[in-house]
Amino acid sequence: MRYDKEIVELPSNFNDLKKAAFRTANWKDRINAVDELGRWKSQQTIDILSRVLEEDGVYRVREAAYNKLVKFGEDASRPTRKEGELFRDIKKILTRIKKSLPENHTIEDFKEKFKKMRSDVYDTYEGEKGAEFDQWIENMWASLSKK
Repeated sequence: MRYDKEIVELPSNFNDLKKAAFRTANWKDRINAVDELGRWKSQQTIDILSRVLEEDGVYRVREAAYNKLVKFGEDASRPTRKEGELFRDIKKILTRIKKSLPENHTIEDFKEKFKKMRSDVYDTYEGEKGAEFDQWIENMWASLSKK
């Protein structure tokens, strides 16, 4: 791994990494971008990592940005997990998706439609819930009102 506190150059793929750090539909791409940016200390990478720390919806991504900033010697505040729902009106969002499907749809149909219609929301919950995501989505699906 390349890491040096005195590095001021940027990686050749800096613009791609910058875009990936804020790609709302893929938390894995964001965490990979944070990891790569965290190898190049510069004001630009510090600014991006600071913004990710403050704004990203997935705790793991914010935590990765925090760790990179600390490694750079920056004074950063440890992120906290968000309490409650990650998106306002999540039940309304999911109800609209469920109502858009045929009455006899399966949980897999629902998950696929959710991912297509609201990839940003799907991705955030998938990243935040981790191994508990499938159980969370099943519970939400079961609790939503029928057509």
